[in-house]
Amino acid sequence: MPQKKKQPVAAIMYDFDKTLCTRDMQEYSFIPGLGISAEAFWSEAGRLSGAGMDPILAYMYLMLKKSREAEKPIRRENFVDLGRDIDFFPGVSDWFNRINDYGKSCGVTVQHFIISSGLKEIIEGSKVCNAFTKIYACEFHYDANNVADWPLVSVNYTTKTQFLFRINKGVLDGTDSDALNRYVPEEDRPIPFRNMIYIGDGLTDVPCMKLVKANGGHSIAVFGRGNKKKVEELLIDHRVNFLAPADYSSGKELDGLVKRIIDRMSVVDDLYERHRAQEKSIAGK
Repeated sequence: MPQKKKQPVAAIMYDFDKTLCTRDMQEYSFIPGLGISAEAFWSEAGRLSGAGMDPILAYMYLMLKKSREAEKPIRRENFVDLGRDIDFFPGVSDWFNRINDYGKSCGVTVQHFIISSGLKEIIEGSKVCNAFTKIYACEFHYDANNVADWPLVSVNYTTKTQFLFRINKGVLDGTDSDALNRYVPEEDRPIPFRNMIYIGDGLTDVPCMKLVKANGGHSIAVFGRGNKKKVEELLIDHRVNFLAPADYSSGKELDGLVKRIIDRMSVVDDLYERHRAQEKSIAGK
C-alpha cells in the first residue's frame, strides 16, 4: 500500500507591536495608567539605552521603576489584563482562521508564531493569543507575592533569530539549548526555511527578515498609515521580499500575497518530495 504523502507545514512568524497591533503595547493602558506620556516614557528609556543599557532591558527596567514610584506594583495577572485593551489592525481578528483554512485547501498546514520584543504576558491577554503555536517574547520574573521584580527573558533584535532555528528544527522549548544546537539534516527538519513567512514592521525585524529571505523563505514589511516610507528602504536594500499595508482583511494586498506564497509552498514542496523519492529509488537499486 503506498505511503500517505506527508502534508507540508508552513510557519508564519510575526512581530507584534506595530505589526499586528497599531502601536507599542505599553501605550494602550500601562503608560497612561502611570499618569505619564508615551513620549516621556520612551524618551527616558532611550536615555538609559544611550548610556549603555540594552534597549529591551531599558524599557523593562523602566516599567518596574515607574510602577514602584507610582506605588502600583504589577502582578502577572495585571499584565495579562492589559492585553484586553490592545487595538489591532483591520482584519487581524479573523486572519488566522482564514489563512489556516486557505492552507488546508492547498494541502498545507499553517502554524503561527509570535517573535516579539514586547511582553509575553500582555500578548497572552489579547484576543488573538490562542491563534499561536508558540509566543516568544520578553517576560518578567515574579517574587513570592507574584509581583514583577526583574526581567526573566529579554528578546532583542538579534536574539530573535534563534527562534527561527527553533521553529525550523521543531525545538520549541526556549530553554532547550542542547536540542537546538544538535545537528539535524536539512531534509529532516519539520519546517524548512523555504516554508517560512516573516511579517514585521521595521528595522528591529531586519535580522529575522534577512535570515528568512536568504534561506528561501519570504519576508514582508507591513506599514500603517503614513509609515510606508519607513519600510521602503528595506525593499530597496533587499532585506525583504515585499511591502504591504498593515490591513489583514480578506481580499486586501497582504491577504492575497500570503495566499500566493502558500500556493508556491505547496508546489515547491511537492516537487521537492518527488525529487527525494527519485533519489531514494535510484539509491536503492
